Amino acid sequence: EVQLVESGGGSVQAGGSLKLTCTTSGFHFDDTRMGWYRLGPGNECELVSWTSRGGRTYYTDSVRGRFVISRDNAKKTVYLQMNSLKPEDMAVYYCAADLGTCNAYYRCGDCDGDLGYWGRGTQVTVSS
Repeated sequence: EVQLVESGGGSVQAGGSLKLTCTTSGFHFDDTRMGWYRLGPGNECELVSWTSRGGRTYYTDSVRGRFVISRDNAKKTVYLQMNSLKPEDMAVYYCAADLGTCNAYYRCGDCDGDLGYWGRGTQVTVSS
């Protein structure tokens, strides 16, 4: 059974940091592109970052230079270090795996299978 479990969310003041962790099981993590999405208060969906099996990374413009995605293949875990947090970063953050399909937690428009397998999410609250 595929499982993605996020942790590390919480409440911080603007300028603070949080590190999100996504532990996984049930699939070949080493071969899988992993990412993070977020859903803001208005349920707007945004792809925040991803890391490929070869170590390539992507960041949306609004977080580039502040967030760092990393992965530990031995632990089947992906991380998102979030620094210099802003109120507009407040959202529920979802770990995502590119398994060619979507699961029941996916909520980012029509499913095309790209990074469509999600965890339950973890809340990040940033106060000004």
